Amino acid sequence: MMETGVRILEPAESLLGLRMNWNRLGLTDFIDLQPMADGFTRLSLTNEARSWMPDFDTLNLARQRGLDVHANDDDMDREIWLTLLHSPVQVTFPSALELMSSVRIRRNITRNAARTMLNFNTTAIERPEDCWSYSEDTGFILKPGSDLIESLIKASQPVPGGIAYSFSCYRASEYVVLLAIAQEARDVHPELYARLQKQWHTHAVASRRFHDVFMEELGTIEQPLPMHYYVPGDRVWFRNPDTVSDEVEGFEGSWVVYLGGGLFANFWKRERPFDVLGKCLEIYHWRHGTYRDAKGELQMNESLVERLVAETRADPKACTEIFERMHRLRDPLDVYAEGGCMDATREYPKFICPPHSDMIQALDALEW
Repeated sequence: MMETGVRILEPAESLLGLRMNWNRLGLTDFIDLQPMADGFTRLSLTNEARSWMPDFDTLNLARQRGLDVHANDDDMDREIWLTLLHSPVQVTFPSALELMSSVRIRRNITRNAARTMLNFNTTAIERPEDCWSYSEDTGFILKPGSDLIESLIKASQPVPGGIAYSFSCYRASEYVVLLAIAQEARDVHPELYARLQKQWHTHAVASRRFHDVFMEELGTIEQPLPMHYYVPGDRVWFRNPDTVSDEVEGFEGSWVVYLGGGLFANFWKRERPFDVLGKCLEIYHWRHGTYRDAKGELQMNESLVERLVAETRADPKACTEIFERMHRLRDPLDVYAEGGCMDATREYPKFICPPHSDMIQALDALEW
């Protein structure tokens, strides 16, 4: 049987800081600590707490437990702890400090994602001109004297009435995650924060490089995670299984962040986050919004998609049929068979605290 939960390379008697945090949050009675022969301590949930998430389904946890995760940081931490310690695949942390830092980063990710509002565009080149500059060689980098955290916020979290800058959903997710890492690094690993600052003053790290330097991935296509297992702060991909509409640039799928409480970030309309049903319906109707413009290039009529989603939600029979088709694990890349849009894996940031974080070394090893 596969080990579940979390383990820490520290003896149980040294986890005072964790115990104090759990006690403040009212979680102590729901967490088991088991010393292991190899010096690790295994953290898992009691039978009662596991019963709140049958089959590792975490989407209804906040509603069931009365947690106001979107407005209350302590409630958000409660959902993070309960879902993280219920991991269907055991996750190992080198220290209690690293585990605490991971929880804070996840909370940062959810808060940043909820505040993010952008203009969806895969080709436009724009950021706040007072702190960002662009070239094809470097991507968007910081102007001299610009602070990474302040500049990321300015680019992705417009004030009411402010400018929503153009992003793809993948790049948007990178900014959200990078901001959360930088916020924590500034407090617990100043050397890493300085290195991040230096990096984004010279060359942006994006796409596969970003994943390799900053992200871990839990689950595989061969051994998928349960479809409804999410921890707040997870970066998640919903795949477009349609062979025509996925040829529209930017509509191959949708990168989002799990906000907790059963909702996923909507980077384009932050006041309207998605649930699983809404995301499945949106991606399904992309096939109906696809058209060719006067130049013969594939485009997406997003207004039509939005209208069709609303019509489908109002039709219980159609809604059930489409959801059944889309609410399946996705096929492997380059395969289009009976798979749906649900991913087998989740992504989250790597370790950040010294001496366990290898982000600095990974950044130094990058080749351009």
